[in-house]
Amino acid sequence: MTFVKETSPHIHRKDSLARMLTDVLIALSPVSITALVVYQLDALRNLLVSVAVCLLCEFVFVLIMNRIPYDGTKHTVKEQFLHGCKAYRLHHVLAPLVTGVIFALVMPAKTDPGYMIYIALILGAAFGMIVGKLVFGGTGQNIFNPAAVGMVFAKLCFGSKYVYATNGYVNAVESGGTVLTNINASSSSLVGRYAGIGDISALDMFLGRIPGVIGEGFKFAILIGLVYLIIRHAANMRVIFSFLLVYIGLMALAGIFIVNKVPGVNYGHFLAFEVLTGGVLFGVTYMLTDPVTMPINSPGRVLYGLIAAGLTVVIRLFGALPEGMVFSILIANLVAPAIDHYAYSSNRWSWKKIAVICGFFAAFILAVCIGLGFQEAVA
Repeated sequence: MTFVKETSPHIHRKDSLARMLTDVLIALSPVSITALVVYQLDALRNLLVSVAVCLLCEFVFVLIMNRIPYDGTKHTVKEQFLHGCKAYRLHHVLAPLVTGVIFALVMPAKTDPGYMIYIALILGAAFGMIVGKLVFGGTGQNIFNPAAVGMVFAKLCFGSKYVYATNGYVNAVESGGTVLTNINASSSSLVGRYAGIGDISALDMFLGRIPGVIGEGFKFAILIGLVYLIIRHAANMRVIFSFLLVYIGLMALAGIFIVNKVPGVNYGHFLAFEVLTGGVLFGVTYMLTDPVTMPINSPGRVLYGLIAAGLTVVIRLFGALPEGMVFSILIANLVAPAIDHYAYSSNRWSWKKIAVICGFFAAFILAVCIGLGFQEAVA
């Protein structure tokens, strides 16, 4: 028997890694272009700074990892530099470019004071690249999505300085927080927190006319990118559909407990709010489907999307932080290696794998019902 050692991403088609990364960049272009049109110089600054930092981190990493081996001769800095440059490949440009664009789109347009945006962009992008990717060995070795790692770092360190903008396509009106932040902070009661969503139309949510980071609000642009990725087979459909079906299903269950107690909010509007606000669609399109950090086998990818969806619902409904998508992505990244364990990792479906998937789904249903029932009892 011959064992072949390969690193992620494991591409189940003839296309190369460079082609796949190019597809992701093309899919990101509708969101990037829309952000540039709406936020103009703020969006351009986010993109340029973030991409430059990510490219620099990758370049320095390639130089360090490809130094001339010790041979008893002292080599000059120039010799070391030229030797390292020979190892530079196209994917060393495209991979950090994808990370940089995604990270730029999950950052706000402004901070207060204004200069903090540069600090947040530089440190967040560098932290995401170094801690989320390069310390593991570079492209194909990381277990966490680097853009998600950078986003969490920047949010935790500099989130109090963020100023979110309400996009009216003409003027940007500065706002203190996102819709999720404002709704979740409005009441200690779960039902009370949703009392204000009736004032937000589904059209405004779809077009991005609500406070948020510069890329997550434009759902129409995100959906264009999602369709492109699916057509090009650059994003795994099992992950996408398992996430969306479980997420919408659990939120529909939560709506049974919540909607009738919130004046002026109907069932459809509640579901639209949960799907079209925050980073749910952006995260599942561009971050959760990262082929490096998700499982290899087909049943595992269904379970992976299910776990991410269930965690997102639980965090959004009961967590102290209003936006659960990025945290659920990182937790799902963490369990992906366990899902791919060689003892039970295969593309063949079995009753045991179906039982595990159903068991996780039932556990999340139980968690939502118990949590909402407890909230109702307390209220």
